[in-house]
Amino acid sequence: MTSTITTKRSPKIGLILLVFLAFISLGLPDGLLGVAWPSIRASFNIPLDNLGMLLFAATAGYMLSSFFSGKIISHLGVGGVLALSCALTGTGLIGYTLAPVWGVMVALGVVAGLGAGAIDSGLNTYVAANFKESLMQWMHACYGIGVTLGPIIMTTGLTLFKSWRVGYVLVGCAQLVLALSFVLTLKMWRHQADPNAAAAPKQITDYRTPILETLRQPAVWLSFLLFLVYTGSEAALGTWVYTLLTESRHLAPKIAGYLASSYWVTFTIGRILAGVYSKRIKLTHLMLLSIAGAIVGTVVLLLNISNTVSIIGVAITGLSIAPIFPGLVSDTSARVGARHASNTIGMQMGGAGLGAAAIPSLIGILAQNISLESIPACLVIFYVFLFGMFLLSIRLRKTVVNEA
Repeated sequence: MTSTITTKRSPKIGLILLVFLAFISLGLPDGLLGVAWPSIRASFNIPLDNLGMLLFAATAGYMLSSFFSGKIISHLGVGGVLALSCALTGTGLIGYTLAPVWGVMVALGVVAGLGAGAIDSGLNTYVAANFKESLMQWMHACYGIGVTLGPIIMTTGLTLFKSWRVGYVLVGCAQLVLALSFVLTLKMWRHQADPNAAAAPKQITDYRTPILETLRQPAVWLSFLLFLVYTGSEAALGTWVYTLLTESRHLAPKIAGYLASSYWVTFTIGRILAGVYSKRIKLTHLMLLSIAGAIVGTVVLLLNISNTVSIIGVAITGLSIAPIFPGLVSDTSARVGARHASNTIGMQMGGAGLGAAAIPSLIGILAQNISLESIPACLVIFYVFLFGMFLLSIRLRKTVVNEA
């Protein structure tokens, strides 16, 4: 009996470790670019604002693969999608280091984005189908670890080898190793029905719902908007908090830099803690409390009572928003029904990618033309809007019938 239990548990533990490693690797490229950009633009002799071209290319690829990931998963399976996606991402990142001209690197950004979007959607779909909310929170905390490690890897490469290419080669090779790991574990990713169960329930990855049928569901588009607004707001604070604190609040650049970095640190800590307390609180209540906390944090930042209070506002916001993204993923089936969950998770990742590009850009335009203090004001508005949309999603789910 003991050996049987061990056999059943080992593959699950192995897959959980792979999931965590994959999400760390998903965060690594995002952490590389900020440190590498001055060296990259010097290599290609291009203007500072050309970074937008690479970001747009990667976002386009990310959204495309995310949007159709449900359909792809239904044909290739989760393991197949993850293997292909990691191979694409690794190829794109290593390709950066071999690009002879800037245009080629931008084109490779689409390839890397295609891989990242499918990895994100595939892992979120798999964990939502097979594990509890606590593991979803911890998986997303691994992204924070990757974002934190990325700058360290790139800084080390620049310091020891005087080249930005070393960091991308290392991370690209790590992605290819992960791709091989997914290939070798393809059977483990497939859903195995319990032979002792009279009728095992269908998982969200078992449905082959036509994408057009999913697109006709109002709750699906509400979920898309939830992710667009949340991810855009999360990215906007991370993008603009340094500028706000230095140019408008006149905080010392060195201190503001540490505080900007600490936003992601407290964010990661929040997700680790959320994996523990998510077991003790209903998911919808956790989401409402988290969004309410984000509203409080951004209001504190908006009031600008003092620099110390502003910093507390940033910390409150970072800790509060931490559980929202993984919580919304776990809650997908309840919002749209199991039949549409797999397709919807992919669409949600696409919405997240669009929001991360659009909302920080919009806030930047307002900050440039009105005032930097419009940054926290916009964030308060977006989080209040998010709170209202989530309340609406709770009302709509009463009409959703989950199919067994």
